[in-house]
Amino acid sequence: MRSMWSWARICGSASLAVGMVAAGPAAAPVAANEPGGGVSCTGTNTIGFSPGLSLRARRTRITGTGSYHCTSADRRLTAAGSEITGGGVNGCFASDATTVEKITWNTGERSVVVYPMGDVRQVAGQAVVLVVGKVVSGRFRGRTVASPGVQLTLDVPACATDRGVQRISGPSALLIP
Repeated sequence: MRSMWSWARICGSASLAVGMVAAGPAAAPVAANEPGGGVSCTGTNTIGFSPGLSLRARRTRITGTGSYHCTSADRRLTAAGSEITGGGVNGCFASDATTVEKITWNTGERSVVVYPMGDVRQVAGQAVVLVVGKVVSGRFRGRTVASPGVQLTLDVPACATDRGVQRISGPSALLIP
């Protein structure tokens, strides 16, 4: 019964993340009445792990990139790219990491977001992600950021090797009210 509940939670998390990403910018309306409003972006993240994710959770370094299309109360803000860094204890079935996302908006402005730890369900190298962080500098400073996504690996058997799953990629979102 307990394992059935775990799978139900994992599937529920996956459904929520996929639904939010698939719904796109309309899923989180921007706060037009706030100065500068908010932003809602959908796109793709590619995340690398060194060493790779394996059956046994171990200390890993995280690097990656993101690319987003955005809607905002500020009509000039239409896209963003990001660099992702961090680390923690990660494996094919568990994740406990802190990451930093350095976002460059198409307007040339920047934001730095720190995601202390979120809900990252690793299911045989497939990451169902719902992280919440805070913009610590730049545009939107002080605001909360939600970033749901589903990053997948095409090499699930690599979980059983010492090399591990070194890269995952898939849809993601940035939601800043």
